[in-house]
Amino acid sequence: MNHLTEDILTDVITRRPDNSHKGTFGRAILLGGNNQYGGAILMSAEACVNSGAGLTTVVTLEKNHAPLHARLPEAMVADFSDIELVTNLVKSADVVLIGPGFGLSVTLLSVLKQLLKAQQKHQWFIIDGSAITSFANHKLTLNYPEKVVFTPHQMEWQRLSGLEIANQTLENNQEKQKELGATIVLKSHRTEIYDGKTIWRNTVGNAAMATGGMGDTLAGMIAGFVAQFGGSSETIGAAAYLHSKIGDDLAAERYVVLPTAISSEIPRYMKKYALNERKES
Repeated sequence: MNHLTEDILTDVITRRPDNSHKGTFGRAILLGGNNQYGGAILMSAEACVNSGAGLTTVVTLEKNHAPLHARLPEAMVADFSDIELVTNLVKSADVVLIGPGFGLSVTLLSVLKQLLKAQQKHQWFIIDGSAITSFANHKLTLNYPEKVVFTPHQMEWQRLSGLEIANQTLENNQEKQKELGATIVLKSHRTEIYDGKTIWRNTVGNAAMATGGMGDTLAGMIAGFVAQFGGSSETIGAAAYLHSKIGDDLAAERYVVLPTAISSEIPRYMKKYALNERKES
């Protein structure tokens, strides 16, 4: 087992080259936000943009467009109803996040099925929240499981893996990950990452972070990191560690740490670790 520590941040977060542009840092497409959970995709988008993705597009219900533009004018927006546009956007992306506030409607299930079929070999897909439940309930399949990341909490992992929470041991989780072929980010007090080769365990995180939207923010951070640093277990682990590291630092003076408070701190922390990036010997 590998333990995630601060070293992962200096390994992954690098200085930005002077000769660069927004396309240099990746295209991320985020899909989610139904009538009830529009805030989920907004928090994911805020985390993705603050994590440094060069271009971020949010696909969500029309009622969420105005709040998104008001809170995060840096993000572009599209509607689920234009499936041709959505499919083309997905095909142009480096990383696609599906699920925050997605819901379980039949219409959005159809969208999910089409998007899974549209995945291209080079693209990373991150499947979060209710999209995990839909995937499990309808026994959906993956074209390129090695480029897919599931980010379940323990109950979502129970639905996806069939493992009761009491049986979610390291060995059982690892076996189920191998059956799926995708990377698993199992969220808990000490989040674990299963990539088929090793198990990574986070060493930070605290009870002040136990509030709605925290997982949506983590998913957005993973998308932002993968968009600009490339997909790997190290990149995913760096996003998970930084998410909790910021949470720990804020919790030193706060009883509750809000997900949006973590997002606002991401650029400052990334600057710190980029300046201290580890040099190859």
